[in-house]
Amino acid sequence: MERICVYSGSNIGFKPIYKESAKRLGQVIAKKGLELIYGGSNVGLMGAVANEVLQNQGSVIGVIPRGLFGREIVHHNLTKMIEVENMRERKRTMFELSDGFIALPGGLGTLEELFETLSFAQLGLHQKPIGLLNTENFFASLLDLLVKTCDEGFMPPENKQLLLVSGNETELIEKMLDYKPVAVASKWLNLNNR
Repeated sequence: MERICVYSGSNIGFKPIYKESAKRLGQVIAKKGLELIYGGSNVGLMGAVANEVLQNQGSVIGVIPRGLFGREIVHHNLTKMIEVENMRERKRTMFELSDGFIALPGGLGTLEELFETLSFAQLGLHQKPIGLLNTENFFASLLDLLVKTCDEGFMPPENKQLLLVSGNETELIEKMLDYKPVAVASKWLNLNNR
């Protein structure tokens, strides 16, 4: 794994620990010699991760839709900035550039990116590692929901292995570097009970 995409909030959150964790992740990414791929903003957790990678002599590629956001939130000091036409192209470009993905605490955009990446893995469209940085147990309810999704017959339990989870930045990166693609179960559980 050489390039890692980070999905994260463009807001900072109410608890200082979210920014602290994002900064620690940026330090680990730089220390491991990984290149950061992210959404190109200088605000929120997105900006915190990118700034920390840069301050630790790491490389950062931002991908941002042309004209969608004000110039004041675009990061102007990245290794490389890629402007694309729209959000769909942004996600596709980030996906294609990346060898793995991490979701930090965030809002709807972060969750949407995470679930699309997981859905593609479940369908066998990629075998890249997907990590969840569970800072302050932020994703506890989401992880409970995934268990319920399996318990209620909407997802094979084996496919929970597609998501690597840790509350520790270094441990999560290590899990991703050691990741061996898992054999996903068929998405369709009961085709006979249509």
